[in-house]
Amino acid sequence: MPALTRRLALMGLMAPALAACSQGNSGGAVSGGPVPDDMSLGNPAAKVTVVEYASVACPVCGRWYKEVWPAFKAKYIDTGKIHYVFREMLVGDQNEEAIAASGFLLARCGGRDKYFSVVDAVFKSQPGLFNDPNTVLVGVAKTVGLSEAQYDACVRNEAALNALTVRVQNNAVNGKVDATPTFVINGKAMDAGFQPLTAIDAAIAAAQAA
Repeated sequence: MPALTRRLALMGLMAPALAACSQGNSGGAVSGGPVPDDMSLGNPAAKVTVVEYASVACPVCGRWYKEVWPAFKAKYIDTGKIHYVFREMLVGDQNEEAIAASGFLLARCGGRDKYFSVVDAVFKSQPGLFNDPNTVLVGVAKTVGLSEAQYDACVRNEAALNALTVRVQNNAVNGKVDATPTFVINGKAMDAGFQPLTAIDAAIAAAQAA
């Protein structure tokens, strides 16, 4: 078992209750307001906040990112119409959780200003990410100015992994999330799973009209 996977197992992150990329039924209001370590884009003062709970090693999340994200970002984030918050989840089998953990640790090591650049690159690296994750992630690290040695130190940082553990567990419990991706719009969760832009359009319109 890889070292990171072993540490995740010991820390209780291998949670079988979380279904990777599955179609759940998370509809309804959820709790969990802004937290200091949230990563976000767009207009913090916007009437509508869209929270996405996702894993960079979730194939359905990756598909959404490739097919929907560009238009979603252009329509709502770049125009300041919404505040977008991305919250980290670790779901799937042990290998997928370990890959996602490495990806998120790398994104944090890149700094807040490069966080989304790393997430972008990791999502776009699917499905090759699953074949040779270390090589792919080292390549991503270099694009944000980190050497292979710095990448290794980043993903082996126990304090950072502990912090990720806390974030993921809080996201699952406070957000009432059991599958990814899950989109929560002004506190109301859509059904977990792939959501086309038309469905998100309707949910945002309803939130704006409320």
